[in-house]
Amino acid sequence: MMKQLRNTVLPIAATMLLFTACRKGDSIVPPEVTPVDTAHPHAAYNGFYLLNEGNMGSNKSSLDYYDYTTGIYKSNIYATANPTAVKELGDVGNDIQIYGSKLYAVINVSNKVEVMDVTTTKRIKQIDILNCRYVTFANGKAYVSSYAGPVLIEPNAPIGQVLEVDTATLTITRKVTVGYQPEEMAVVGNKLYVANSGGYRVPNYDRTVSVIDLNTFTEIKKIDVAINLDRLKADSDGDIYVTSRGDYYKVPSNLFLIDTKTDAVKKTFDIPVSNLAISGDTAYVYGSSFSYITGKWTISYNMVNIKTETVLNKNFITDGTENGIKMPYGIAVNPGTREIFVTDARDYVSSGTLYCFDPSGKKKWAVTTGEIPAHIVFVASSK
Repeated sequence: MMKQLRNTVLPIAATMLLFTACRKGDSIVPPEVTPVDTAHPHAAYNGFYLLNEGNMGSNKSSLDYYDYTTGIYKSNIYATANPTAVKELGDVGNDIQIYGSKLYAVINVSNKVEVMDVTTTKRIKQIDILNCRYVTFANGKAYVSSYAGPVLIEPNAPIGQVLEVDTATLTITRKVTVGYQPEEMAVVGNKLYVANSGGYRVPNYDRTVSVIDLNTFTEIKKIDVAINLDRLKADSDGDIYVTSRGDYYKVPSNLFLIDTKTDAVKKTFDIPVSNLAISGDTAYVYGSSFSYITGKWTISYNMVNIKTETVLNKNFITDGTENGIKMPYGIAVNPGTREIFVTDARDYVSSGTLYCFDPSGKKKWAVTTGEIPAHIVFVASSK
């Protein structure tokens, strides 16, 4: 089942678990330590965090860390750093980002943003935001998208919001109404772009990208794109790449390009894209498309040339490793080494796998993660 419906339909029967889940037992399980590579102490990045979503209702979101300086991967590190956190990280980790010295983890069903020290992962503060989804930053502010309502497929689900958080005081300073069930965001210049999905209102999806003026924190326009929008990334030229999940029937997943100078769609790529990572002049993309008509998944990998705005029709995995990936669920590219990382959620309930590929697309290593590994953020070296 596609991510959005997995995060809504399946767990409703177990709603009460959301209110009763707690740490299993009184003891804290120490992180599992796995050597996966040789040390790279002079790398541009000290390492990266991986946020495992955890299946909804199971309260199993967890945090892993890979250390480039030692070549060691540590899984489930949050509990050790925060032994008094009764529910540990929480239920459904939906995004993770770094701004300054702080690490921000958006925990969707737990209705909170966990703010941690980027070095120690010790909790600094919990910011309560209903059904929060993604976070991005600009000018000392964090911007968090919110469904602004309960986890429930409902034709009358409320319209969404973006909340502004001061990163110094970690308090909410402003709110703005956007579209229905807003997802990823990006800042270009003085504008915040928000992908609206409308996923709770199926089949009456939203199909817009909201454009927010950051000075006044008001929505100045909506860009009509396609139904059920999801991912949204800015490239180095200031253009916006946005994905559509489609309707899982006759409207396929697709990728669109928005010109932020005109705030209009300037290109449709006609390729399925579930997620993408932009590095340099290349967008690395994968599609994991489900059809209710056939009852089958279609998995694909591709690349887009950012400068020419053309599909390369080329798999970025070149050694056949993709044949062993059951369900690609996350993607990231190290800006310094150009290593490509792909996560495999497998069956959504057991441990996943993280794959590391060199820039030519050949597998370097793989390691077992928590449940539903999804979101990666790199920690810059202080050297």
